[in-house]
Amino acid sequence: MVPDGIMVFAAGFGTRMRPMTDRVPKAMIRIAGKPLLDHALDQARDAGLSKIVVNAHHLADQIEAHVSGMADVRLVRERPRILDTGGGLRNALPFLGTDPVYTMNSDYVWSGPNPLRQLGEAWDPARMDGLMLMLPANRATGYRGPGDLCLARDGRLEPPGRNGQPVMVYAGAQIIRTEGLTEIRDEAFSVSLLWSRMSARNRLFGAVYTGAWAEVGHPEAMDLAEAMLEENRVAGGSVDRV
Repeated sequence: MVPDGIMVFAAGFGTRMRPMTDRVPKAMIRIAGKPLLDHALDQARDAGLSKIVVNAHHLADQIEAHVSGMADVRLVRERPRILDTGGGLRNALPFLGTDPVYTMNSDYVWSGPNPLRQLGEAWDPARMDGLMLMLPANRATGYRGPGDLCLARDGRLEPPGRNGQPVMVYAGAQIIRTEGLTEIRDEAFSVSLLWSRMSARNRLFGAVYTGAWAEVGHPEAMDLAEAMLEENRVAGGSVDRV
């Protein structure tokens, strides 16, 4: 069954975007005329999800004010400390339930097929505990890292170097089972801890995103993201195609 809930991560400090994020939460930085957070929320709404949760910590009052009039969005403030992605997801489970959920990072923009719909079409709970949306590094606009995982021929995700395949970039959206969160004692931890455990059981899979994508992780990436959206709009897509 395709998940019906999503966690949108918006609590981070956005340290690579300073000094801008000293005044504005990273999720509220505007790309193509609207906050990054709204780009993510548009995808969730277009996918027809009934449970949308957004977390907040750094400059949380600004995010709370922004979503306060959105009847379909539940805000979960993390205090007194930030909980990272894994701890933040566990903290939101009272509103999401115990079934598998989508998660989406709020510092990316998309053009083309709805990434959540693409994940839902590929989700196979009989084989999978996690399904991460991936893309080749040469299609990762604004991305500066070394990549994350390799996609094996059978669709499983493995650490770099294990299967001889190119390293791919995590595109910031996934479907994930949440049962394993209760086994972790730390209050704050990354969801990557679950990925490692799922991979060890051969139940972590990847799907390659077929549209265009940009990460807004550093100031120079803002122009790159807007150019990517405009290029795809001119080519026949839409700046906010969802």
